Amino acid sequence: MAVSFLRRLLPSVSLLIALTALGGCAALAPTRDSVPDAEPQAAAFAPSTSDRSSLRETADTLRRTPLTGRTMRVETIDDIRLGPKEVILTFDDGPAGQNTRRILDALDAKGIKATFFMVGEMARNNPALARNVVARGHTVGSHTYGHPNLAAMSHADAVAEIARGERALREAGIPDLPFFRFPYLADTTALRGHLAARGIVVVDVDIDSKDYFRISPVRVATRTMRDLRRRGSGIILFHDLHARTAAMLPSFLNMLEREGYKVVALQPARGNPALVASVR
Repeated sequence: MAVSFLRRLLPSVSLLIALTALGGCAALAPTRDSVPDAEPQAAAFAPSTSDRSSLRETADTLRRTPLTGRTMRVETIDDIRLGPKEVILTFDDGPAGQNTRRILDALDAKGIKATFFMVGEMARNNPALARNVVARGHTVGSHTYGHPNLAAMSHADAVAEIARGERALREAGIPDLPFFRFPYLADTTALRGHLAARGIVVVDVDIDSKDYFRISPVRVATRTMRDLRRRGSGIILFHDLHARTAAMLPSFLNMLEREGYKVVALQPARGNPALVASVR
């Protein structure tokens, strides 16, 4: 009877021993929680996506090429004086999504800085992009809120429109607005006096690329270069609103470089250098 009992007991004992052994192995085996694998450890020390972007933008801001010119610090309109084969690049009416991003990349590739005259409504719709323009070392000026013809408005309404544009840019995260450009270049003596009294410099245009016409990117570039050769230097007007401008800019910059031009970075004499980076 004892033998019969032991025979019935042995399968249960064997099973218990087997389970105990398996439990011990499982307890000793490394788990993903207790011993991280190599990939999470490497990821912990790798720069984040935002850090890599910031590092790239910092490097781009400091890059210099044969096209990189001097930095011009401006307190009044009389301070804007260009020498032979010097240009200032300006872009109006943005920021405008992918077109502005492509323009920023083209400027970074050549180590040059531009001035972006932003429309308040556009900046309000694209605040991160507006801040990115500044983060990448460019200067920002105001271009009203809704891009009306200020010369066709009453003085009081025009002043209110300018103030509304500045307010929208500041709300987008751009507190320093030392420059202004009139939409359609339509100014009045009274409005110029109002801006000058506030210490804001009106930036005019020497060469209009006319990129707002429905023409090919090649025509925009070649016509602008033709006008620049005739004049020898100047402030060039583009619009980052248009895809044709983004498409033609790399070729246009190559043309400038081949012909020995320098792109001058326009900056305010006053202001926080951390907000408006310079190329030295």
